[in-house]
Amino acid sequence: MKIAQIAPLFESCPPKLYGGTERIVSYLTEELVQQGHDVTLFASGDSQTAATLVPCGDMALRLNPVVRDWLPHYIVMLEQVRQRADEFDVLHFHVDMVHYPLIRDFADRTVTTQHGRLDLPDLMPFYRAFPEVPLSSISDHQRLPMPPVNWAGTVYHGLPQDLLPFKAQPQGGYLAFLGRISPEKRPDRAIEIATAAGMKLKIAAKVDKADQPYWDTVIGPMVAAHPNVEFIGEINEQQKADFLGNATALLFPIDWPEPFGLVMIEAMACGTPVIAFRCGSVPEVIDHGLSGFIVDSMDDAIRAVRQIGELDRAEVRAAFDARFTATRMANDYLDLYRNLAGVRAAMRRQPLLAVSA
Repeated sequence: MKIAQIAPLFESCPPKLYGGTERIVSYLTEELVQQGHDVTLFASGDSQTAATLVPCGDMALRLNPVVRDWLPHYIVMLEQVRQRADEFDVLHFHVDMVHYPLIRDFADRTVTTQHGRLDLPDLMPFYRAFPEVPLSSISDHQRLPMPPVNWAGTVYHGLPQDLLPFKAQPQGGYLAFLGRISPEKRPDRAIEIATAAGMKLKIAAKVDKADQPYWDTVIGPMVAAHPNVEFIGEINEQQKADFLGNATALLFPIDWPEPFGLVMIEAMACGTPVIAFRCGSVPEVIDHGLSGFIVDSMDDAIRAVRQIGELDRAEVRAAFDARFTATRMANDYLDLYRNLAGVRAAMRRQPLLAVSA
């Protein structure tokens, strides 16, 4: 198939540091190329890919000090997509909603993956205005707040099978928190859980400008007050393997409707079990008692830390291999592409074109 992948421009594909959506777009793109598909990636110019790259700007917007407004950059990218839309069998968008007015004439051969939360009231009138656009979710729970729309499928995220090595015997003796410092991610809970369980906690996370006050007033002082807590900051892909692989467990103490939670399957790939609060996608990702523990309270989480040795790290990795590889993700998306109305119609026309030729 000839496939266009339209990525966010905030980070490169793959991102140099934090950037869950761009990371998934990269993994999907490379796997599709590996399987022999003709893939064009619309992304920031500093992206690295085996696909045909259409550079939309010199570098990731978050890392470009001269960028003040992201919207003009997206409009320029979408104009390039519009001009070339007829070249592709399917166009896969990962840019939320800014492209919707553009694609109405060919929406039946597009899919838009929803990577964020969908429970915000401002979104409801928008999606009611575009009920025909095919959407894919990254968990079934993510869909629940939405009005009736054209769901094409749910596709769970996946990672390249050899990206993060399995670690049978972790050496660190610590609990890990990885991601972003924000109130909904609840790093405060992670600190309290580790302290109550008598364990060291390492926090590898970025602090966005919007979350700087939360760091300054809540998390920073907590880190300073707890000698068992170490704040590392943002880490890259190479550092992630060591950070997660040597952890006794990953704490995922969220307090929001998490659409997926990529860090959970990153930990699982290392064999590191996950202790996660029952929110959003967590029950769809974690097999309780196999790849981790799903908890409902702080007391449950503290007990889970003390029981983590009961889990077999090889079984944690096996759960990843069975459910969350990039190959499985790409195959699921290919099934979704082939079931789009516009793609099915084009496939029905192909034999007729061959006969007439």
